[in-house]
Order: sequence, then structure tokens, then C-alpha cells
Amino acid sequence: MNDMLSNILLGLSVAASPEGLMYCTLGVFVGMVVGVLPGLGALAAISILYPITFHVAPEFALIMLAGIYYGTSYGGKTTAILLNVPGTTDAAVVCLDGHPLAKQGRAGVALFMSTLAAFKGAAIGIVIVMLFSPVIASAALSFGSPEYFALMAMGLLATTAMSDSGPSKSIAMVVLGIIVGLAGTDVNSGVERFTFGLTSLQDGVSMVVIAMGLFGVAEIVFSFASTHAVVQNISMRSMLPSRDDLRRSVAPMLRGTAIGAFFGALPGTGSTVSTFISYGAERKVSKTPERFGKGAIEGVVGPEAAANSADMTAFIPTLTLGVPGSTSMALILSLLVMHGMTPGPRLITDHADLVWGLIMSFWIGNILLCVFNIPMIGVWVRLLRIPSQYLYPLILMFICIGTYSVRMHMGDVWMVIVASLFGVAARLANFPAGPLLLGYVLGPMMEEHFRRTLLLSRGDLSAFFQGPICLTIYTAVILLFSFKLFRLSPLGCRMFPKRILDESL
Repeated sequence: MNDMLSNILLGLSVAASPEGLMYCTLGVFVGMVVGVLPGLGALAAISILYPITFHVAPEFALIMLAGIYYGTSYGGKTTAILLNVPGTTDAAVVCLDGHPLAKQGRAGVALFMSTLAAFKGAAIGIVIVMLFSPVIASAALSFGSPEYFALMAMGLLATTAMSDSGPSKSIAMVVLGIIVGLAGTDVNSGVERFTFGLTSLQDGVSMVVIAMGLFGVAEIVFSFASTHAVVQNISMRSMLPSRDDLRRSVAPMLRGTAIGAFFGALPGTGSTVSTFISYGAERKVSKTPERFGKGAIEGVVGPEAAANSADMTAFIPTLTLGVPGSTSMALILSLLVMHGMTPGPRLITDHADLVWGLIMSFWIGNILLCVFNIPMIGVWVRLLRIPSQYLYPLILMFICIGTYSVRMHMGDVWMVIVASLFGVAARLANFPAGPLLLGYVLGPMMEEHFRRTLLLSRGDLSAFFQGPICLTIYTAVILLFSFKLFRLSPLGCRMFPKRILDESL
């Protein structure tokens, strides 16, 4: 208990500092604005602000990117309820009952209750992170290079669960990401690898290039055609729920929070899966399932609580195991690598101020999001009226400026253009970009632990499979791969209906 209290106080000293408050506010505000805009999501927002992290202390940069990540979830439901167009994939399920409520003149109630459910789910998710992250970190001394190599292998295989593309395409993108990550000068031998004689590649491919081009620009290209409909204004009085709304919402919030907390902590599943499962669970337990799809408040608050709870618990495998569960988490993971930190079980013990500062910033960020969301609904409604032909070119301009500002080198801008073209082509061919990013981040780390293990074992390959921790991790790898195959089976397709998600988007 004393250790927990000291960790909380340490985290508050970071999160509640002037810099921590400033970057937390910036992150959640940008995340919410981007979440409101249809088509864009956390990935694009993180990519756009990624260059700023080069000039900011790692703990504050992490707080800002994390704020963007969970802030988009709050903003994504605004367009889902008002326009039937989810701002993020997590909000797709909210369309099913949120928009019918808006048609009934109860959009304000739907927005208010979804915000309440989001905060409740996030709050319980934060408590889970506070309780279980130190437990995982306590086993830090048991991890050596073979265990870290096994974790990296699990992380790379987890990329096959990041998208619904075939495993072969995901693995191909992982391999390409590893090659890109290994490009440059080998720190052990001094030999250049995959540089093609270009001096600009001797230091490797910049993470800014990957983030900006492969995700930022590519997302904007595919979102450019989004239309912005005119929506009606909403008064504060219209947001007040009835007693029946509150009574119907309590149990779905708790169930959704539990579902989101479980699936958020599993690498490769995330909040989107938890929202569908939460919605299905509410229909199963409801005595009047025919109300769903016609404006049932349970169909809004349950998935919303699940999404935000999953967003919080997703940081458990990312920070404690170094295994991100989504592409956005992989970008956040790359921030730690960029600042010379090794994600994994020792992160909490070696950088307690960073990890606990991030955890305590979750409380501040979610409170700020409630403050931003409810009173400023009118602002978000007006933001939806900005034509995309004016908004997205402005975002592209900031991407170019941000890329150039990192090293003041025009070659980086050209590399962003090349990465953007590849990102667009990969998306058209249904090749997921997330596995490439994770291969880029984890590939060099995996190589380092592979070499170290062989050096310590004098070339004995059996060292990779010795010890209960390694065997447990490889068992989890097999189960994770089996889960991916199950999702692609006919039964899995019925349980995880991707078709409904595509139609909502």
C-alpha cells in the first residue's frame, strides 16, 4: 500500500506539473477534434503531432500521445450519433442506436449518456492499470534476453490480429517492416545494410517518415471525400436524461466496462472487438431485444464504456510487455524506443516517473474530456460544417512543416511522399500498414536480444526455449495465432461481424 501511494504521488508530480497539464490538455483536445472529424482517427492525429515529441521530454510526449489516443474515442461518437458516420472505428456500433435516438429528437441525451459511460469505463480501466501493471513489473528480474526475444516474437505475431487481412499479407508486411527497421549502419559491425549507397539512409529510416507518410497522409487521402452534413444545434437542457435512461444504463455500463477491460489487455483485439461483443451481450440479456437498432440507450452506453475501458487497459501489455495491441499503440511504443527506453517488464522499475506520470494523467485527461465534450457540443457541430477541401489540405501542410522541422532536411519530406504513395498502394491492395510499423519498431530490438542470447549460450539455440517464462510466452503465441485463424473461420465471422462495421463506416 505504501508503495502504491508513493507511486501515485510520484505520478501526480509529473502529470500535475505545468508541462504535464499543458501537454495532456493539448493531447486530449486534438484527439477529440480529430475524433469528431469523420474518417480521421487516433492514428492520423498521432502521426501529425509525432514530430513534436522530438523536442519534448519523453514523459510529457507520452502523456500527449496517450491523450490523443483515448481522446479520439470521446470525439468519435459525436458524428456517429448526429450523422450516422462514426469518427472512429470504435464508434461504429454507437451508430446502430445512437443515430435512431437522434432522429427521435434525443441526440442530446445520447451524447450525454455516452460521455458518462465513457468516463465510467475509463475510470475503472485506469484502476485496473494501477493495480495490475506493478504486478507484472514485479517479475522484471526474471526476464533475460531469451524472454525478451520471446516477447518480441509474440509482439510480431500479434500484428496478424491487427487487421482482417490474410495472415500471409500481415507476415509480409512484418518482414518488410523489419527490413526497413534494420536499414542503416549496424552498430555492432559498422556495416551498412539496405542503404543502396544513399547517405541519407546511413542513420536509418526516420520514424517520422513512417508515421507521417504511411499513416498520416494515407489516412487523409482516403478521408478526403468525406462529406460534412448540416446538423441541428443541441441545447444543454436537451441533454438531461430521464430516470428511466439512468436506470437502464447502470448495468450495461458495468458489463461493457468488464468486457472492455478484458479485451483491451489482450494484444491484437482492442476496443473495436470489445464494442461488438458488448453490444451483442446487451441484446442477449435484454428482455426486449427488439428495441435494439431503434434507439435503445443500452446499445449506446454499453459499447461506449467497453471502448474507453479497453483504451485504458491496452496500455498494460504495451508498457509492461512491450507488445502493443493496435497500430496506435505501436506508434506510442516507438516513442519510447526513440528516447532510448526499452519497453517491457523493466520499464516500470527503471522509469517509474514516466509510467506513473502517464497513469495519473489518465485521470486528468478524462476529466478534461468531460469538460470539453458536454459544454462544447455546439463547437463540434460547427466544426463538422468545414468543407473537407479546405480542412485536409491544411492538415497536409502541417505534416510537411512538422517533418521538415525535425532535422531541417528536405530529403525527409521527399521520403514522406514515397512512404505516402506506398501507404496508399498498400491500402488499395488490402495490405495492412500496422504490421509494417510493428516490424520496424520491434525488429531491431529482436535482433539485439537474438544476438545476445546466442553470445551468452555460445550458439546453443535451445537457450531460446528454456525456462517456464519462455514456454508460457510461446504457448500464448500459439493461442494468439489460433485466435486469428478462428476469427477467419465461418463461426468467427459470425461472432465478429466485420460486415456490420464496414456498413457503418
